[in-house]
Amino acid sequence: MRFYVGITDKRWFEYLRKHDPYEVNFWRPKSTSQFRVLEPGGVFLFKLHSPHDFIVGGGFFIRHDVLPLSLAWSAFSNGNGVSDINEFRKRIASIRRDTESDPVIGCTILMSPFFWEKEDWIPVPANWDRSIMRGKTYSTDDLIGRRLWADVQGRIHASLKYSEITEQIYEDRARYGNEFLTRARLGQGSFRVLVTDAYNRRCAITGERTLPVLEASHIKPYSDGGPNRTSNGLLLRSDLHTLFDRGYITVTPDYRIAVSKRIKEEYENGRDYYAFDSHEMQILPAQSYERPNQDFLSWHNDAVYQG
Repeated sequence: MRFYVGITDKRWFEYLRKHDPYEVNFWRPKSTSQFRVLEPGGVFLFKLHSPHDFIVGGGFFIRHDVLPLSLAWSAFSNGNGVSDINEFRKRIASIRRDTESDPVIGCTILMSPFFWEKEDWIPVPANWDRSIMRGKTYSTDDLIGRRLWADVQGRIHASLKYSEITEQIYEDRARYGNEFLTRARLGQGSFRVLVTDAYNRRCAITGERTLPVLEASHIKPYSDGGPNRTSNGLLLRSDLHTLFDRGYITVTPDYRIAVSKRIKEEYENGRDYYAFDSHEMQILPAQSYERPNQDFLSWHNDAVYQG
């Protein structure tokens, strides 16, 4: 089994340990590099910058992405390890040494993070080189990796946040990859990013590409038992998201748009919206497991849509 040790700032770690979020963004100030080391569900560990040469916690990998700072903030807020968006901008600008207001940054999204007390910190392995700038991959196929993983396992098991679903994630290898994403209890931020990417950053109904006005909509709301999974999501322009949530628009199980007559009856308007009626969705996720689940669509048609 492969797992990763990434280097992070002590301020980021201490802030998140204090606030104990469900998901975090392990961000990088620039977006030039990719991260292909782990499959979804893999273990990503936190190592503090030297001279603090210890592994201090970690989380379970969801996805690496490149996002505008504004989207990273709206998706994860203080899960970015800072108290507000202005502080986030200052932190990024001080590292990048530029004044771009909405820079694109690297975002490694992790769920179920764990933050160990100082007495549980693990010294870095003997083969850790101080010249490492970003992180290092380890594997249980070699002795050093097995010893490190044994230490990590014991501490995760002792964590109060350690849950049944987390245990299934890293002990049942069949749940890694796409299988993990269809089963894990993702957070709201992960849901937003995964839905945005699944629809190629375009509105499912109109094809609109202007990212600031696109929103990840639950088909079946989380408050009604709908999960934070891509198959329960649609990426919609903000006005269409509002109409969808209020039942003036729906998507049928065969991926066609239906527009309620009540828009005209109640507002004496809606010509632009009726132009989409009976048309197929313009954008549909390429991966079948990310496409809207027909049961969720049927639920919305029956329980929300005002046809």
